[in-house]
Amino acid sequence: MAHELLIPISLILVLTILSIKLVRFSSKRSLKLPPSPWKLPFIGNLHQLGLLPHQSLHKLSKKHGPLMLLQLGQVPTLVVSSSQMAKEILKTHDLIFASRPKVNAAHIMIYGSQDMAFAPYGEHWKKMRKIAVSNLLSIKRVQSLHGAMEEQVAHMLNKISNASSLISPINMSKILFSFTNGMLCRAILGRPFDEEGGNKMKFHEMIEETAVLLGGFNVEDYFPSLGWLCSLFGLDERAKRTSSKWDSVLDQMIEEHVNKNKKGEEEDEDFIDVLLSIQGDPNKEFSLSKDHMKALLMDMLFGGTETGYVALEWSLAELIKNPKVMKKLQDEGTKKPQRARGYN
Repeated sequence: MAHELLIPISLILVLTILSIKLVRFSSKRSLKLPPSPWKLPFIGNLHQLGLLPHQSLHKLSKKHGPLMLLQLGQVPTLVVSSSQMAKEILKTHDLIFASRPKVNAAHIMIYGSQDMAFAPYGEHWKKMRKIAVSNLLSIKRVQSLHGAMEEQVAHMLNKISNASSLISPINMSKILFSFTNGMLCRAILGRPFDEEGGNKMKFHEMIEETAVLLGGFNVEDYFPSLGWLCSLFGLDERAKRTSSKWDSVLDQMIEEHVNKNKKGEEEDEDFIDVLLSIQGDPNKEFSLSKDHMKALLMDMLFGGTETGYVALEWSLAELIKNPKVMKKLQDEGTKKPQRARGYN
């Protein structure tokens, strides 16, 4: 009797499994997915990225088109590689694609991703963006820093001039980093970070380490089910150490401004002063905690410095490779002061 019952039960199980697979297959077939390169089990297309991912993606897009679906580990990823498609994604359908995926290192280092760069799209992100744009990135604020910008440019040119008189090579990366960071610190802190003495090198190291952690490969970002490996390999601990360094520096910056305000010292209002005034406003519509402040400051100090000096570095490298373009730019530079005098 048991043997007779076993056959229909087994048949029912087989039919059930086949039905589930058929439903999954038909649902995948019904979705009009973009073209996708061939992929390996488990790792998907990760092996096709290479050491220079931007070049690998460009090569793949030539074969598979401007919209391409890659499987990066366990994460399906849409690659957009044309200006027309980028407009569709970033402008026409921007609300659908507004959020960024969770980045494990950012979640650890930037106070649970409570900043502007890595926060999910929503009310919190909108308010953080409004604070940053209105009080640091607005045209009025940028124009108010014109004198400080000219001062920083003159300081950089003086450094280059002094270094060029020596026989040893000039490290333009350090000079450009110092220039970009100095400009940002004038806007955010009210003074260049150079005044901190030995802390300047520590700050540079923090920026570099943060860039490695945010831009490098993290197992959990591509294989969420293997997140435990981050702890096993010490990746989480490395991010926590860097976070602790940032926390200490940011706490010091905020504390200095709090003490300055208590003493009634009159100086030009900087970004930290603005954040403190928003935090202390009884009529505020947004609860700005200290962690929110530090997350936003970290966005500005890291994001602005790292992207700024790297963009300048690559621009100079491209100019060196294209002497005709460099000559054209130099000629334009010599004409601008003459135009300026003509208007005076």
